[in-house]
Amino acid sequence: MDFHYESIDHIQLAAPHGSEEQAREFYKDILGFQEVQKPALLQKNGGVWFRFGFVEIHIGIEEPFNAARKAHPAFRVKHLDGMKAYLITKNVAYTEDDRLPGANRFYIHDPFGNRLEFLEWQ
Repeated sequence: MDFHYESIDHIQLAAPHGSEEQAREFYKDILGFQEVQKPALLQKNGGVWFRFGFVEIHIGIEEPFNAARKAHPAFRVKHLDGMKAYLITKNVAYTEDDRLPGANRFYIHDPFGNRLEFLEWQ
């Protein structure tokens, strides 16, 4: 990949029951995160955890499930344009947003409808 994550500002995202494989396909196979084993005491709750460097995403199971369409994690990325080109090859649609002065940024949605922001400060 022609980009790497620098830091994360915040994160736990919810997903519906039985969605762990979809989460793996998206966060691991497309975004390049590695799966992290959850502590034994938490495994019974379902969900799956991922890490890329110091960035962690915990996908927790929530019923009833409602996607986070406004609230979102924000990832600082180096070579954001490279990431956009990569996402195109994976058929992942993104929406650019130029309303934050000094930032090149876009949004995508995970398979569950959760909003994710990726940005690079200029």
